[in-house]
Amino acid sequence: MHDNGPVFGRNDECWCGSGKKYKKCHLAIDERLNELWERGEEVLPRDLLKTPADLEGIRRSAAVNVGALDYVAERIAPGCTTGDIDRWVHEYTVEHGAVPAPLNYEGFPKSVCTSVNCVVCHGIPSDDEVLVEGDIVNVDCSTILDGYYSDSSRMFCVGEVPPERQRLVDVTRECVEAGLAAIKPWGHLGDIAHAVQAHAEGAGFNVVREFGGHGIGIEFHEDPFVGFVGQSGQGVVLAPGFCFTIEPMVNAGEPDIDMSDPNEWTVRTADRSDSAQWEVQLVITNDGYELLSW
Repeated sequence: MHDNGPVFGRNDECWCGSGKKYKKCHLAIDERLNELWERGEEVLPRDLLKTPADLEGIRRSAAVNVGALDYVAERIAPGCTTGDIDRWVHEYTVEHGAVPAPLNYEGFPKSVCTSVNCVVCHGIPSDDEVLVEGDIVNVDCSTILDGYYSDSSRMFCVGEVPPERQRLVDVTRECVEAGLAAIKPWGHLGDIAHAVQAHAEGAGFNVVREFGGHGIGIEFHEDPFVGFVGQSGQGVVLAPGFCFTIEPMVNAGEPDIDMSDPNEWTVRTADRSDSAQWEVQLVITNDGYELLSW
């Protein structure tokens, strides 16, 4: 096998736990993965492809994650703080029996990331950071429920924002939509990257290179890294069961970033131009994809 894992007989129970015979479940997928691997393609090991049971757990986690972002959307307004957003997400998540994934993750001190204006990602919520009319803020929410991870983020415009900020927010969302539209089962991650990059740069913006999406589901950050600058037909094969995020970070100015903040988390644009990000989580299916968290 391409992943050096066990080989199953046609009439054995499938490795995915579906209860079906291997020949009626994953045999055809595994044979295709092996064929592609032998041709030099980059394919994922089977332990990174999500089983039906995995997906049921991820969907339940994602329902909490989406609910937390909806909860923020109902309350965010000029005068609230990013510390308020953190408390809203934490309270909603815990009340629904889940755990905020960012809290204490590699030392991160809060339950959500809040990235305002020129902050690219990993902004730390604070009661001292008051949102004012015209701000744009990314709220990046991640949830653990019964051991399953979900992750998505949204941009929020605080009150009336300048047209150039609104355009950045809108184009970045369109980049995610372009990436989704480029998905074809057995295509490549490069198809998504190319579509995102082309749309962003066509609008006069730039995509951050150092950060991107990732596999997710059983762990917070799984292989592979999902970049949003690249060429069609390259990168990991989009096999059914592959669960990952599309989350381009798009800068109004140059793509360069500044990671010098003493808190060792907050990333800003090097030229202090505005930055925006939307994030969705999805899984590749036999005939397309299923959106799990948004």
